[in-house]
Amino acid sequence: MAEILMKAAAFVAIIFMGYLLRKKGFFKEEDFHVLSKIVLKITLPAAIVANFSGVDLQASLLILSVLGLGGGLMLITSAYLAAGKNREEKAFFMLNTSGYNIGNFTMPFAQSFLGPAGVITTSLFDTGNSFICLGGAFSAAKMVKEGEGKISLIPIIKTLVRSVPFDAYITMTALSLLHISLPAPVITFSEVVSRANAFIAMLMMGVGFKISGDTSQKGKIVKILAVRYGVSIAVAAALYFFMPLPLEYRQALAILPLSPIASAAPAFTADLKGDFGLASAVNSISIVISIVLITATLLIIL
Repeated sequence: MAEILMKAAAFVAIIFMGYLLRKKGFFKEEDFHVLSKIVLKITLPAAIVANFSGVDLQASLLILSVLGLGGGLMLITSAYLAAGKNREEKAFFMLNTSGYNIGNFTMPFAQSFLGPAGVITTSLFDTGNSFICLGGAFSAAKMVKEGEGKISLIPIIKTLVRSVPFDAYITMTALSLLHISLPAPVITFSEVVSRANAFIAMLMMGVGFKISGDTSQKGKIVKILAVRYGVSIAVAAALYFFMPLPLEYRQALAILPLSPIASAAPAFTADLKGDFGLASAVNSISIVISIVLITATLLIIL
């Protein structure tokens, strides 16, 4: 228990350090995007390669990707039903309730607490989740707001293909299923780079932490987060207690739905001409809630 609390406290301290350094001028607001690029294009793909290497992946585990996709679809549906009748509000709820920020946030927890099996579970779950985070939720929200009749898959696919973590997930999953190993120098390099992922990801979270928007909309923030975490806690409990998988896989599934809201949600909200400040506030508050929930869950299940 003490080890879990100390590691979780270290993560919180790194986030707080990033926040303070930005406030003091060491980091500028735009540095968040630089750190994000380092995580998404370098350290996270390296972590995926390092943790998949040498794993004999069974095709049956691809169900974990379906669970990631299904969890996102459940959140989109719940947000649609919970919002008012106004199309713009429905679109805002759908974008800012759905998707899991796994690569930047939960992957470091999996690396630190759950071992290779937990990281594989996290990676496969995030593969399905990527369809929601990288275009699915945006396309659905746009359809609702503009009254269109269908969701366009082409923009989603184009976004996914340009995503380095998604490409790494797909490539390493295919190699693992085919029992093909990468050269030893590639694995060694990936292992060294991957060790920086947890620190840079958490530092990035602190640099990007920002609560803004109209304070008169506190009720909307509470409603979005209540829907988000009400559904997520129920899903996490169901996956942990009822999925017919070994314990090490179910432990990862117990924390994945508790991840913060997808980090791309505020940017997609801005693209839809929505309230970017309010979306940023919801996103940042979700990070705090997820830290508490994930830490509490790890204390219970480990």
